[in-house]
Amino acid sequence: MRYLVRSIKYFFWLIIFFAVIMLVLIFTGTSGGNMEAMFRGGYGALWKIALVFAAVAAIYPKVGFAAMPVATEDGKMPDNGTVRDYMEALGYIPETAADGTMTFRHRSTASRLSRMFEDRITFTATADGVIVEGLRKDVTRIASGLEHRLNNNMSNQ
Repeated sequence: MRYLVRSIKYFFWLIIFFAVIMLVLIFTGTSGGNMEAMFRGGYGALWKIALVFAAVAAIYPKVGFAAMPVATEDGKMPDNGTVRDYMEALGYIPETAADGTMTFRHRSTASRLSRMFEDRITFTATADGVIVEGLRKDVTRIASGLEHRLNNNMSNQ
């Protein structure tokens, strides 16, 4: 269900982004307001563009979101305080903390908006450590940074 909601959200985001670009082109005089002159095929081209947007929106949630394990030297789950401090340093605030699961949201509304409110980062405890889930670019950055912090803290002890 979450995949479908994300796909629909990205589809509408692409349409809005496209409309804003077209409006800017019209208002700056770069392009006329006539669809027949703007696109080969006129209004018929809009359906083709929408199909391309639908294809991209259908695929993006699969490649744009990820779950990555955080490897620690001893394979133990990092304590909640370490994770919370690290996430707060990155600009995230705690959202929930339940049995073996912690979620964080971005503090800045502008950052949340730029991620279309898909900014939730979830930490799930496993037998080998923790799995970080969320937007792929954020998860990669957070998982590698947390790994570095945890492994440096353990080697310094």
